[in-house]
Amino acid sequence: MTMFQAMEARHSVRSYKDTPLGPQVIAALQEEIDACNQEGDLHIQLVTHEPKAFDGLMAHYGKFSGVQNYIALIGKRAPDLDERLGYYGERLVLLAQALGLNTCWVAMTFSKGAVKGRCTIAPDEKLVCVLSLGYGTTQGVAHKSKPMEDLCQVEGAMPDWFRRGMEAAILAPTAMNQQKFLITLKDNTVTAKSLGGFYSKVDLGIIKYHFAVGAGHENFVWAKG
Repeated sequence: MTMFQAMEARHSVRSYKDTPLGPQVIAALQEEIDACNQEGDLHIQLVTHEPKAFDGLMAHYGKFSGVQNYIALIGKRAPDLDERLGYYGERLVLLAQALGLNTCWVAMTFSKGAVKGRCTIAPDEKLVCVLSLGYGTTQGVAHKSKPMEDLCQVEGAMPDWFRRGMEAAILAPTAMNQQKFLITLKDNTVTAKSLGGFYSKVDLGIIKYHFAVGAGHENFVWAKG
């Protein structure tokens, strides 16, 4: 499965089977988590066989069931922490999809106390959100998308690599499926901007990862600042 195929196949899943993660799957996830932590200066942690984080009133309100595994997105407090966790968290989401797993980004409807009880979080670190993880009872449903022209601006003709990046960005999960972002191109410099909304900085990181995978890192540079 290519990364783009994983993007197309991956949808949010909230209900999971009682099937444990195998040792090879756990090892593959942990290897990628270690790489993301090193590259992104993060402290992302994998938790397995732990049902308490999704066993409370908030999780039931969020219509979660059967969640026993999750990835806790944690890092040192910094202005760009949410964006980095979005970027590297989505990298883990797509790996999970390629491994035959299902996931869901979860910002509010889980027990932070239960997660903090299973994770190591330093005083200068912050738990931003989690990824539910496991074998879904379904494969989820694709979200509706805005037209590409509403989500980007290009000076002149749109290059093929930019179009591929936008096709990937459109598949990115965003809070409430609102797609509140704008990606612009000037020369070979790309700017990704959040237009506000719930957990918009996490969304921006997710979108930037999708765009970069689709467009190819070699074809553009991100705007500074």
